Amino acid sequence: MNAADHQEKVERVRAVAREAGLDGILLAAHHNIAWLTGGRGNRVDASREIGTSRLLIATDGRLFVLANAIEMPRMLGEVLAGFDYTPIEYPWVSDQDASFAVRTAGDAVRPGAALGADWPLPDTKNVESSLMRARVRLTAADVAELRALGRDAGAALGDVARALRPGDVELEIARRMMDAAQGVRARAIVALVGADERLRRFRHPVPTGTAWRHVVMMALCAERHGLIVSLSRIVATDGAPADLEGRTAANALVFGRVLEATRPGATAPQLYAALASAYADVGYPGEEAKHHQGGAIGYRAREWVAHPKSAEVVQETEAFAWNPTITGTKIEDTALVVGDRIEIITPTPGWPTIDLGNGLKASGVWTR
Repeated sequence: MNAADHQEKVERVRAVAREAGLDGILLAAHHNIAWLTGGRGNRVDASREIGTSRLLIATDGRLFVLANAIEMPRMLGEVLAGFDYTPIEYPWVSDQDASFAVRTAGDAVRPGAALGADWPLPDTKNVESSLMRARVRLTAADVAELRALGRDAGAALGDVARALRPGDVELEIARRMMDAAQGVRARAIVALVGADERLRRFRHPVPTGTAWRHVVMMALCAERHGLIVSLSRIVATDGAPADLEGRTAANALVFGRVLEATRPGATAPQLYAALASAYADVGYPGEEAKHHQGGAIGYRAREWVAHPKSAEVVQETEAFAWNPTITGTKIEDTALVVGDRIEIITPTPGWPTIDLGNGLKASGVWTR
């Protein structure tokens, strides 16, 4: 991570603090630490969103790292190498008291300091929603990283898909997806696999021991350097349902409509309405009620989703993963909005596509 990118993000955090009338903000959530440090991490246990080490961004310009004696050497030697953070170290036993971090951080800034945090802590203001809006505005470095990850993830999932044979079980396919992600130095944070009837019954098919016979869908969220892309691919044999291609083509039209609507200034309710209208126009009214349709992506698999009551707005440099579904099929890819342009960044080379116009293509069904 370059120093300019780090400084830009630090200033965004400070702006959130000033707007909220705070003296500083404590960060401990994985996605915020990764965002601020170029993909480095403060976690040891990946089952927890909150790491034990915290960063404190003070509005007066100072930067602190709060960590116990176990984690401080790694935080200074690796995670924060090259950055100017003042260490505040304490025994690991003190880390068990939730209010300890607040008292320690407050003392570091000034007596009686008003602090915000990105996770629930006593005597702090939760500012995660404001941080999210700062986080989704991608920097030039974020855009370059995301494009590279999208290219690698699209190719990796395609390799897994082309190697599938009827009779492969969902759990084994998921393992191959995870291995493929690791092969491009990424981590599969979501690996869904739905075979045949399970694909038609469940919108989120968590893999089981079911073997696929005629059609199988794979959905992957891959994380690298903190950034995430999301994509799905469907493989079929000659025995696949006769309506699979037609439903997928209809779904592609929905995907194209929401991409067309995803422009700076568009609101989440407007995007939801565009999706609902598109489903009705292609002959599948009400499908939007059966599954969330996706939304902004970045340092979380979905930063926000299109929702009729959401207050979120598309920003000028933001990533989106739309995943429209019609029973038995799905289209999902990650796209970048940069000004008035939109580009799909997770294509699979050589994969069947459905032309959406304006140079955009949706991923179709691969038939063995």
